[in-house]
Amino acid sequence: MSEQSPEGGGHEDEPVHALPEYAERVLDVAELIPPGRVMTYGDVAEWLEQGGPRQVGRVMALYGGAAPWWRVVRADGVLLPGHEQRALGHYRAEGTPLKEASRAAEGHLPRIDMRRARWDGGDRAEGHT
Repeated sequence: MSEQSPEGGGHEDEPVHALPEYAERVLDVAELIPPGRVMTYGDVAEWLEQGGPRQVGRVMALYGGAAPWWRVVRADGVLLPGHEQRALGHYRAEGTPLKEASRAAEGHLPRIDMRRARWDGGDRAEGHT
């Protein structure tokens, strides 16, 4: 008999809805990013010294809804496709530096001003390894 639950959640004594360890670590980093600042997917992977931008993006897509997902961004500062207006609301509320879009830009949406908004993890939370 298999030790896996019918839902595929792992061992019988593990909660079915437990996050994978890497996902928990990614979401913990997202929680550390101060309001008004951002980290790229690659920055998060570098912080963790594990995975890469695609793995971080996958975690954010699958599990990031309860975390400040708008603070983990593409390196070019383009707002998350399909979530632009929600993200823009968060950025404006938090005072995240933005670059206004030119009239020629599709949708006239601003980008994140990565030079000013990017957080390098300085003043890291105690206990981070």
